Amino acid sequence: MGTALQAQEPDRVSDPNFHAWYMYFGDHSIGESPWGLHFDGQWRRQGVGQQWQQLLLRPGINYDLNSHVQVSGGYAFIQSHPYGSFPAQTNTPEHRIWQQLILRQKVGKANLAHRFRLEQRHVGITDASLPEEDRVTGYSYRNRVRYFAKGTIPIGHKGPDSDYFLAAYNEIMFNFGRNTARNIFDQNRAYIAIGRKLPGVGALEIGYLQQTVQQGNGRVIEFNHTLQIGLFSTRRLGR
Repeated sequence: MGTALQAQEPDRVSDPNFHAWYMYFGDHSIGESPWGLHFDGQWRRQGVGQQWQQLLLRPGINYDLNSHVQVSGGYAFIQSHPYGSFPAQTNTPEHRIWQQLILRQKVGKANLAHRFRLEQRHVGITDASLPEEDRVTGYSYRNRVRYFAKGTIPIGHKGPDSDYFLAAYNEIMFNFGRNTARNIFDQNRAYIAIGRKLPGVGALEIGYLQQTVQQGNGRVIEFNHTLQIGLFSTRRLGR
């Protein structure tokens, strides 16, 4: 019985890659109201910039229930490109609707954030044998849930007033619903960085991300070593 079950499991293959993600995150409150605008754009490259890995554009709307709880929703466009030893056949577009809840708390010197996100994904079905403008032949609908936990702590002799901080997060993602098959686990992201506050703007972070991705075939596991450079803007609008 054990041998029969093992025979049904796919042979797993590891695919290590090196990427660089250059990112902008903007969360801008509108005046003194609880409403705000969100936008993040991510320029994800193979190596330090040689070729495309992925483009992500994600606008949305924020609403602060109080200083510790925020709800958001919006749209995202993603264009994924072939990379690695087991690449996709061609570029793949995705249109995504998302909703999220963020909980913020302070524990000692550390600021913590927990983010719960739901995504309704429409991922392009492509045919590489067709001309480039006709390769998207339809879309596959998928659901995904994500949990993200991040902590930041000030460093330096100024203590809480320091302009410098350490940041770390982990995010795990699971697929569910139709078109999931056996591929429930999607990916995990573990990150550590050093950051600097930018008065009047927000903050800049430079860090390392270990991204573990299970490809849709359930067989290839990517281990992506990723340089991240992120600008976080929190400028208030309308004043």
